[in-house]
Amino acid sequence: MSVEGVSDETLAALRLARTVGLGPLTFRRLIDRFGSAIAVIRGLDSGEIPRKGRSLALPSAAAARAEWADAHGYGATLLSLTDPSYPTALRAIEDPPPVLTLLGRGDLLTRPAVAIVGARNASSAGLRLAETLAADLGEAGCVVVSGLARGIDGAAHKGALKTGTIAVIAGGIDSIYPPDHADLYRAIGKQGLILAEDAIGRRAKGQDFPRRNRIVAGLSRVIVVVEAAERSGTLITARMGNEQGREIGAVPGSPLDPRSAGTNRLLRSGATLIRHAEDVLELLEQEHRAQPITLQELPSPYEAPQITEDLKERVRNLLSVTPTSRDVLLRETGLAPGTLADCLLDLLLDGHIEEVGGGAYALSIGGTGGR
Repeated sequence: MSVEGVSDETLAALRLARTVGLGPLTFRRLIDRFGSAIAVIRGLDSGEIPRKGRSLALPSAAAARAEWADAHGYGATLLSLTDPSYPTALRAIEDPPPVLTLLGRGDLLTRPAVAIVGARNASSAGLRLAETLAADLGEAGCVVVSGLARGIDGAAHKGALKTGTIAVIAGGIDSIYPPDHADLYRAIGKQGLILAEDAIGRRAKGQDFPRRNRIVAGLSRVIVVVEAAERSGTLITARMGNEQGREIGAVPGSPLDPRSAGTNRLLRSGATLIRHAEDVLELLEQEHRAQPITLQELPSPYEAPQITEDLKERVRNLLSVTPTSRDVLLRETGLAPGTLADCLLDLLLDGHIEEVGGGAYALSIGGTGGR
């Protein structure tokens, strides 16, 4: 152990996780290829893994130890993707957070989870339903996951506070938003679990909330939407959950209420109609029978596809300083996902590109990516 209470592997993962230009997709690919964060760091330090340009400027080991100390002093712990106790469901998504900061009951991550999300400007009926639904699901043995936002999120956390709830927040573990949920935040930190992807001390920004939403969805086996406008962050969570293979449920609402437009649209698109906790439990049981989630083992030995210079140039030519999503690159190149991932990893290690978050890549400005 390099620091009391934290492993060398976690500190190595933390250094990689805080490296500018290296996001969750690249982190996962590096671990897949080299087996551990320690092996990646050693490879970068020895030159076995080429490090050109500025796209992989690693933070120092001292910086990682300082972040751990700050989190530890706050009462939090760190959990890396390479740790066997990392949440199984979250590990199974394409871009799991490389490192999680946890405040509270880590044991809740082992229980079946249901996300309850919805409108910030929720109706009184929606708030009551969300709180009751969360309480009943908690009594049935589920842990309720949400994003600590005003409205439906807050009501869901309150309903499940006694039995166990997980709040996924944007920014660092000490970033309390909205401020009027400070008391709720403290209660969850004592009775439930607060979870953050970013470093302690980092204030949440607008672009952090969609990233948070993928974690809410990724932790959960079922996602229930209670009130959502036609265009809202709640529907982003539902879409991400659908892409991750999660079951989506929605509470129907009046066609005259804009806060129900999004949920009614989900129902028309095939989401399961939710009236009470029994509907969710039935959906959870169906999901469990149909798609058991198993831990994804790292491939051993890793067999990299043949990545030629022509192929790398072809992918590079599709990129610019404006971020391009991996989905667009898959569509434009027609490459297999694994082949594209290795091609992007090689370009990043060569210093030509950076991962800019949200599964997007861009040419490195001022590095060897400039032409």
